[in-house]
Amino acid sequence: MAEHDLTPRLAAQLDRHLVLPLLEFLQGRRLYPEAEVLEAKLRLLGGTNMVDYAVDIHMSLRGTDDVPEDMVARRYGVLARLSALEAAAAPLVAFLGDEQLVRELRPDRQYNLHMLQERFQIGPDQIEAMYDYAKFKFECGYYSPAAAYLYQYRVLCTNSERSVSAMWGILALEILMQNWDAALEELNRLKEIIDAKNFSSPLNQLHNRVWLMHWSLLIFFNHENGRNGIIDLFFQDRYLNAIQTNAHHLLRYLATAVVVNKRRWNMLKELIKVIQLEQQCYKDPITEFLECLYVNYDFDSAHQKLMECEKVILNDPFLGKCIEEGNSITVPLRDEFLENARLFIFETYCHIHRCIDISILAEKLNMRYDEAELWIMNLVRSSKLNAKIDSATGTLVMATNHVNAHEQIIESLKNLNTWTYMLAKYIVEPAQAAQQATRED
Repeated sequence: MAEHDLTPRLAAQLDRHLVLPLLEFLQGRRLYPEAEVLEAKLRLLGGTNMVDYAVDIHMSLRGTDDVPEDMVARRYGVLARLSALEAAAAPLVAFLGDEQLVRELRPDRQYNLHMLQERFQIGPDQIEAMYDYAKFKFECGYYSPAAAYLYQYRVLCTNSERSVSAMWGILALEILMQNWDAALEELNRLKEIIDAKNFSSPLNQLHNRVWLMHWSLLIFFNHENGRNGIIDLFFQDRYLNAIQTNAHHLLRYLATAVVVNKRRWNMLKELIKVIQLEQQCYKDPITEFLECLYVNYDFDSAHQKLMECEKVILNDPFLGKCIEEGNSITVPLRDEFLENARLFIFETYCHIHRCIDISILAEKLNMRYDEAELWIMNLVRSSKLNAKIDSATGTLVMATNHVNAHEQIIESLKNLNTWTYMLAKYIVEPAQAAQQATRED
């Protein structure tokens, strides 16, 4: 299933350090030859300062204990540069290391800068030196101290561009240290800045949103509330537009999040619309399964795609996360996806058939007859469907549901107020801005 591997597309939108866990996953799944993955790691590390790690991979890949001279020289260069940056940032690092002195800092940034300059001769040069030191530490793989320095730098920084850059660094570091709550806070803080900031061009803002969505995958598929978070973010108009413009492959993760989250099945109709619109640009077994089921009502194809979905999930770095339970290893998201997908097939099939042969339904659900009969029996009971199982004929008989016209009208008008408000907002706000600009002129 390497044909459905999104790692190359994802890696293009991630920091090098964030790509390493993806390669570790692929190496464990043996989706590619071992040597090929190690070569990819080596190329990736070439853009960082993690020289010792690169040396280990080189020796493993080449089967030798000899270290190339260029790697040895590069290691000395990294250590020398690290020492120089440490010396440049030493006055501010020493100040921040003294708890008594840190207590003298106030919420007023200008006061802090003045106090540091007057009493400790720590000026903008030393503050920027700490940023360079923290960044270099990050590139060397010293994540915890790098995060601490970047947090302090953000408090003292007066350079807005570098402040945003530090926020991206903090987000990456919290992800790498697997501090998911802190990472989610930083993600939301960065989102607010991206949405509010005046970029030099709309294209730059688009790129920032695309980066943010890719980085968010590492958080949302590890955070306890991540499945709601990814749906909330990706379905926002600005971010959905970014997906449709420059990141169609993210539809896989949005679709999966909707399928496994029963509380958000109300978004299915909107999701199907987007999948249909973008089918020429992107499709994989997960999006095709939903299209076969809800657009084409092709149950045979949906059954085939569902089997492919399992392989896609198992081989995806974000979806195929394994958990050890006693002596067994499970993939929770795979299990939830398959269970809910079978429910989708069952409900859709029942909506368009009155009398259903359980053996046929078992085949479409990829289950044995007895398993399917028990599963359907429990499902009918729990869902309170107006149906009964005829064990003698081996059929499921659905009662006729009469559609209430009044309920249909109420359902169709549910979002009318919201859409009217949004339409008025898009019309009125530009007009008000134009009027304000005219008055100022």
